[in-house]
Amino acid sequence: MRDPYEVLGVDKTADQGSIKREYRKLAKKYHPDLNPDNEEAAEKFKEATLAYEILSDEEKRSQYDRFGSAAFEGGAGGAGGFGGFSQGGFGDIFGDLFGDIFGGGFGSGQSANRPTKGDDIQQVINLTFQESAFGVSKEIQIRHEVTCHVCDGKKSKDPDKVHTCDKCHGRGAYNEVSQTAFGTMSRTVTCDKCSGTGEIIEEPCPNCKGSGKEFKSEKVKVDIPAGVENNNVMRVSGKGHVGENGGPNGDLYLVIRVSEHEIFKRDGLNIYYEMPISFTKAALGGEIEIPTLKNTRKFEIPHGTQTGTKFVIKGEGIEDKRRKRKGDLYFYVKVLTPTKLNKEQREALEAYANISGEEVKEEKSFFSKVKDFFD
Repeated sequence: MRDPYEVLGVDKTADQGSIKREYRKLAKKYHPDLNPDNEEAAEKFKEATLAYEILSDEEKRSQYDRFGSAAFEGGAGGAGGFGGFSQGGFGDIFGDLFGDIFGGGFGSGQSANRPTKGDDIQQVINLTFQESAFGVSKEIQIRHEVTCHVCDGKKSKDPDKVHTCDKCHGRGAYNEVSQTAFGTMSRTVTCDKCSGTGEIIEEPCPNCKGSGKEFKSEKVKVDIPAGVENNNVMRVSGKGHVGENGGPNGDLYLVIRVSEHEIFKRDGLNIYYEMPISFTKAALGGEIEIPTLKNTRKFEIPHGTQTGTKFVIKGEGIEDKRRKRKGDLYFYVKVLTPTKLNKEQREALEAYANISGEEVKEEKSFFSKVKDFFD
């Protein structure tokens, strides 16, 4: 027999939570029902189960720590009386384990027709840039399952013609017995005769065909908070499909789609845009009018401003009222070079160039660098 600590991959100080967690991993991986006709997997599952049987029982674990595998040699006649599976330790873990693997509780006794929450639904909602920035209330149309208005969810045309399923006796599930590498095992499966409802309906409701549900279109008012972004998801509680067996309704999930703005761009709560200014305004400086989210305002541009210069106005971005935060507004200057000059304008610029010598210096500087590059 291999060291059970080694089999489960835990050290000798491992607590029961760690031991159980590691056993679950191995059991899910090597369970015979998931690995049919795989003798190696069956042996690994058996080995892991044997290791767990020892380490999950404090008395057997203590015996192993003191005497090693010799404590269990000879099966039931060994020092620990070990043989087969104890009934105390495995019920819980197999209930969890096989419920995860097969969708039913192993010996859990839970009914398959217990109340369950209805399915969620998803819908896209389109917003303008302004609506996403400032928030908006919208009325949207949804289509979801609701309780059938004819049978009131009873599923039957005549409530007196509904009786308990004779196969599962109203539980909606029954124990199925199978043979495994360890002998006979049973697990809880959904009843195939009543489809897990626990009831047999002789005359299904003609409106819902025995489902107890029908589709309905409904208008829902939703309040979109300020500051939402593209691809954000909002949950509207209880506006999904109706639940099963009296369970709560599912939820409505709204996927936000924000259209682009012709001026403003967004980065989180900050907004930015490119601000065109004239050549003379960039050179001489002065007051310009810039747009913000709410209106326009005056802004002083310093003389000699270059294309690409960034300016910031604190607190003029998007406000997130839920977190009580505000973004900033950034704009980048784009200097507009005149493309059509009249005679007076051209003469004025040529005079400026002659006075400053700027044109000659820039040409020499640029072409001298090009010449140096090729030399």
